[in-house]
Amino acid sequence: MQGKRICSLAAAMLLALGLIAGCAAPKEEESPAPGQGQGGGKKFRVAYVTSGNLGDKSFLDSGMAGLERAQKELGIEVKVMQSANSADWEPNLQAAAEQGFDLVVAGGSPLHDAMANVAPKFPKVKFVYLDDVVKGDNIASITFAQNEGSFLAGALAALMTTHTELSGMNKEKIIGWVGGMDMAILRDFLTGYEQGAKYIDPEITVLSAFAGSFNDPAKGKELTLAQYSQGADIVMNVAGGTGLGILEAARDAGKYAIGVDSDQDAIYPGHILTSLLKRVDNAVYDQVKLAIEGKWQAGQFEYGLKDGGVGLTEMKVMGDKIPADVRQKIAELAEKISRGEIKVEHYGGLKNN
Repeated sequence: MQGKRICSLAAAMLLALGLIAGCAAPKEEESPAPGQGQGGGKKFRVAYVTSGNLGDKSFLDSGMAGLERAQKELGIEVKVMQSANSADWEPNLQAAAEQGFDLVVAGGSPLHDAMANVAPKFPKVKFVYLDDVVKGDNIASITFAQNEGSFLAGALAALMTTHTELSGMNKEKIIGWVGGMDMAILRDFLTGYEQGAKYIDPEITVLSAFAGSFNDPAKGKELTLAQYSQGADIVMNVAGGTGLGILEAARDAGKYAIGVDSDQDAIYPGHILTSLLKRVDNAVYDQVKLAIEGKWQAGQFEYGLKDGGVGLTEMKVMGDKIPADVRQKIAELAEKISRGEIKVEHYGGLKNN
């Protein structure tokens, strides 16, 4: 009996020290540390499937900036799967879903059909779809009120187009706009741009064209030069990689452009009045952080003017070439939109898609 008691006492001591395999007291579950996957220990892994190539200095690069911030601050791992052409969209998304990433970020509205086809096959994979909406229990669709930001861009163009003290400006009330692919999301940009311009001057003419691609700078330049030849002196770029040609045309023609998505003001200093910022970087970072913290949700989420999701740059590169009264007017319009005093129209039923 005494021998049994000694053995029991020894076993109890070993158990208290956690030295008996499989007999340690159960621990409460802990939330993953920043950068860890749900299993703890391994890093949180994100796949970024793009609708084109990085280097556009616009939408896709902005999304990458958000992931780079998450790498630095949250310790995640990122794999980028670039799509050179449309044939790559669905295979890349499928491959990302099959490889066990904690989050798959689909960069750009052109991926709509690929998302609709792939996401339902992988109900346990969390998808973040940028710039459009696909409904699903495992999809967070992130949209931006690009029409609101474009309203301000159109208003600025209308205010500046007759400022002939600037070299390259003429007296004609004509401005331009060039987009990439002809799709609803870009039509929404154009709707806001036209409304903003007409709000300032109902008689202004807005020229518009689509390049049919987000990866054709030569076509973007050609269309922009054509609009300059028709009397426009300011052309807005909404064309991804194609837009690099739009900006180049402004420099070569001695005219002006408006950038998009990222801050493009300094690409050709003195020829880019401002850029419409679409804070894709913030949206991507937010989604990664929510997923790591276990707070991620499926659904549709919009980033608008009032919450800093869209807006114009501070126009620091142009400096005093943008008159103080013009800057003040743009600030007033932004406040009115944020307060709901100005209702900016959407293209068709895009808001409800």
